[in-house]
Amino acid sequence: MSRAVLVTGASRGIGRAVATAFAEQGDRVAVHYSTRSSDAEATLAGLAGQGHALIGGDLADPERARTVVAEAVAALGGVDVVVNNAATMIPHPIAETSYVDWIEAWQRTFDVNLFAAVNVSYCAARHMIDTGRAGRIVNVGSRGAFRGEPDHPAYGASKAALHAFGQSLAVSLAPHGIAVASVAPGFVETERVSGRLTGAEGEAIRAQSPFGRVASPEEVASAVTYLASPAATWCSGTILDVNGASYLRT
Repeated sequence: MSRAVLVTGASRGIGRAVATAFAEQGDRVAVHYSTRSSDAEATLAGLAGQGHALIGGDLADPERARTVVAEAVAALGGVDVVVNNAATMIPHPIAETSYVDWIEAWQRTFDVNLFAAVNVSYCAARHMIDTGRAGRIVNVGSRGAFRGEPDHPAYGASKAALHAFGQSLAVSLAPHGIAVASVAPGFVETERVSGRLTGAEGEAIRAQSPFGRVASPEEVASAVTYLASPAATWCSGTILDVNGASYLRT
């Protein structure tokens, strides 16, 4: 049965791969974007099947987060699955960053990476509860939540908070039949970071994994679609590492 899926930050990279994977299995997808409208339109145009939608808006604005969910509900006839993928990564190494820029980086990072997901999840979960849907929420976290991000500390902290939020939500929403889980990717070859995979830096990044490579967006999407599936209900509350054994946590 076709489900209605909202993917935030789906204009390219992991979000595009996730939207594509859901569409390929027959689901209807709301492709959300913040500023990259042309990329989002390309994502939408490449989706298999019918009934998809394009929704723009800055999820850092709590009111816009609410209306994005409402627009997805209206366009798709409801929402069964939410993938919180929208994120930002602002360099702010402490030894090289002014106090003003430090504050701004932390505020913006948490507004996008954590609070946007918190607000989208709230609105979507209330819709699921009110309509009796056995919904799914999947958060796209990061290996950096565990390994650390020295040049992007707010990013690592926001992803750790996102993981913790997902686990709290998993316990809270289970009585309503809603499962919540997270993926924690390592380095993924997306448009945003492709330049770092050249030369000596690229070799060092690939060497982090014993497989000698980095992940493709499609590999992360595969983990997301599994966690959103009925077969993964008993995985609710989990944080699934998708990092090619580049970081092993106990």
